[in-house]
Amino acid sequence: MNITVQIPSALRRHTGGTAKVTCAAANLNELFSSLDEQFPALKPHLRDDAGQIRRFLNVYVNEEDIRFLGGPSYAFKDGDEVLLVPSIAGGCECRLPTAMSTRGLNVIGRIVPRAIAQLNS
Repeated sequence: MNITVQIPSALRRHTGGTAKVTCAAANLNELFSSLDEQFPALKPHLRDDAGQIRRFLNVYVNEEDIRFLGGPSYAFKDGDEVLLVPSIAGGCECRLPTAMSTRGLNVIGRIVPRAIAQLNS
């Protein structure tokens, strides 16, 4: 079955700039194997040394967190859209004025609305 994988900009340096990939995979393991084959530099960003999904990599299928769909055993359906979202940490230790903090949260809320909704539920 064909699925589409969206590669976020944070991982595109490992895919030669490729933003979207279509491949045939029945589950997450097959998807990662296909991506490993196409983009060897991407492999360490998807799985840990034990072959498990990286702790700070979030996988969404049709905008739903794969953890709530059965995890790595979820069976992809033809036409599924997968989004790989690595957690990105960092920033400064400074305190921003409240108005700037609120503005930043509003921007995040527009970028990842479903993730914010899940966190609040």
